[in-house]
Amino acid sequence: MNDEEIRKYASLMRELDLTGLEVTENDRVVRLERTPATPVIHQETVAVAATPNPQIPVLGVGGTEVTSPMVGVFYAAPAEDAEPFVKVGDRVKKGQTLCIIEAMKLMNEIMAETDGEILEICAQNGQVVDYGCPLFRMKGQEGGAL
Repeated sequence: MNDEEIRKYASLMRELDLTGLEVTENDRVVRLERTPATPVIHQETVAVAATPNPQIPVLGVGGTEVTSPMVGVFYAAPAEDAEPFVKVGDRVKKGQTLCIIEAMKLMNEIMAETDGEILEICAQNGQVVDYGCPLFRMKGQEGGAL
């Protein structure tokens, strides 16, 4: 197999969004692999009801933690080049989208359980988060814990 054929297969892999391809020719095996492109957030989203007690009081900080209800990838914005859903200092309303957690190719919107203010964003965009991992620290509208 020559360079031109390999380039043709590599181009086909990009076109079909394949991450691997194995070609057998004359008892020779050539395996091509590539890392997938940067994840694209699809239009389809699923609202996730928070698990019981998703907001845990934080001692000494004067707020609560919003934790991840699942294992997945944390996205702070609806698309790679879009503004984040929230920033530190933003006031949020109950039901407002705070972030997206991608789990098993589904985009799950994580929403505010109460009105409040974002004190801290604890996860980084693109970071894998575990169940119970802190995503945000918030304080209630009156300045106290939620």
